Amino acid sequence: MDINTFLQQFYTDLRLKIRDSEETAQTYRISAKIFLEWLSNQKIKLADVSVKTLIYYLLYRKTSGDLNELTIAKDISALRALGDYLVRENYWEENHALQLEKPKASRNIPSYLTVEEIDRLLSVIDKTTLVGKRDDALYELVYSCGLRISEVCGLLLENLHMNERIILVHGKGDKERIVPFGSRAAEKVQLYLDEVRPVLCGTKQTKEIFVNYRGEAISRKGVWKRFKELEALSGVHAKVHTLRHSFATHLLQGGADLRSVQELLGHADIAATTIYTHVDDTQLKNAHNQYFPGHKEKYE
Repeated sequence: MDINTFLQQFYTDLRLKIRDSEETAQTYRISAKIFLEWLSNQKIKLADVSVKTLIYYLLYRKTSGDLNELTIAKDISALRALGDYLVRENYWEENHALQLEKPKASRNIPSYLTVEEIDRLLSVIDKTTLVGKRDDALYELVYSCGLRISEVCGLLLENLHMNERIILVHGKGDKERIVPFGSRAAEKVQLYLDEVRPVLCGTKQTKEIFVNYRGEAISRKGVWKRFKELEALSGVHAKVHTLRHSFATHLLQGGADLRSVQELLGHADIAATTIYTHVDDTQLKNAHNQYFPGHKEKYE
């Protein structure tokens, strides 16, 4: 069997049997391809792979490019998934990759925008055009609901409840969550639904909420491209994902508890949410000054 056929079968297994998300399955397929090509170059048969082989491969990965610990950790996750598949298909008797220890990847504090910066970013949208009104609703919803770019592209009309101001979001790992949105986002989305979407869709029966000028579901590339234009016009340097970071940060700064933010973001592990608990020295000093009785030391 050639590598491409094997990889397609591996990908199909991840999607249909394991129920991994498309993004995860694609990532594991790419990692598996790199590994299999390395085995081929080293003239090592798949059946002969041992833990030592996997360690040599990871050393090769680490020394062949500028790869950080997070990338290596993802490689190991992919190897474990591949190993599980090989055991199920009787290529291996046991999953050797389970003996690999993942490096502890350091988490960078995510960048975020102030409310004023977000207002400036959205203010440059030309709301006199159909596409502008769509973008105004789309990016407002991304910020107001803390959506990933893939999530906003996949939002379905049937999951949008305007009266209750909630939306059902299909997130990573095929997990769903209900996210509320405020009056500002509701007004912009309603305007888009009433005045823009019917014109863009025409007779097309598109199930997704946000569409392009052809009436088809907007793509991730389309959302990214439009955002880059707003970035250039506003002078606010950010990425679409920065709006999600800003959503989480502003919630916590406003007093929301960590568990609630975890649910709104759709994080499976609360540890992923704790990266947003960054506070600056001023906040720490103010909190200490306000709540710690001590000797009532005042910070200058």
